[in-house]
Amino acid sequence: MDSGMVAVPPGRVTLSDRRTQRSWAVEVAPFRMSAFPVTQAWYAQVTGERPSTARGERLPVEGVSWRDAVRFCNALSRADGLTPVYRLGGESESVDRDVSGDGYRLPSEAEWEHACRAGSGGPRYGRLDEIAWYRGNSEERIRPVGGRQPNAWGLYDMLGNVWEWCWDVYDAEVYGTYRVLRGGGWADEHWSCRASVRRRSHPTFRIDDVGFRVARGEPAAVNASRSL
Repeated sequence: MDSGMVAVPPGRVTLSDRRTQRSWAVEVAPFRMSAFPVTQAWYAQVTGERPSTARGERLPVEGVSWRDAVRFCNALSRADGLTPVYRLGGESESVDRDVSGDGYRLPSEAEWEHACRAGSGGPRYGRLDEIAWYRGNSEERIRPVGGRQPNAWGLYDMLGNVWEWCWDVYDAEVYGTYRVLRGGGWADEHWSCRASVRRRSHPTFRIDDVGFRVARGEPAAVNASRSL
């Protein structure tokens, strides 16, 4: 099935943590990311489910938890004949990642920010009203994907419309299993729609401004990990 995956080149991104006042550089290997957040039509095609509050085939799926997003990645991998990346621990909250899996997954936080910036150095990859749906222009509703300008690498809605789940734990020392959200949403003020802004939530949390997009490792990188 057509996943609309975009090649993201390698690079380096600097992440930071407000609580600890710490920053650190991360080397990002080449990977592929879906050009749009997962839509309601795509989610329904893969899972048979329509969890969103607002309805529209081209609207980003929302009302999905981090665990829902992980399950979608595994289901999409199986549908495309790929090896699922995640192992879910049944009724427990544990989720393990199999680095040898060649299937779909959530982007890491570093991958997400690197992909969002697309080589740009500022807080955004363009003028906010041209690239994002946010409180200032959304008319307080979610919008179809692809309605704003993409970044330089062809990725749409990286800022605004819906927050996006990432793989990473936000801050285990303080927040336990809470996971990272990135990008800002249709109901947010302009200051939340910046490449560096981080939000957190419990992996079972669902709300109408949170969705996700999928990533895959480049085949060469996946094959290399299998040989280790």
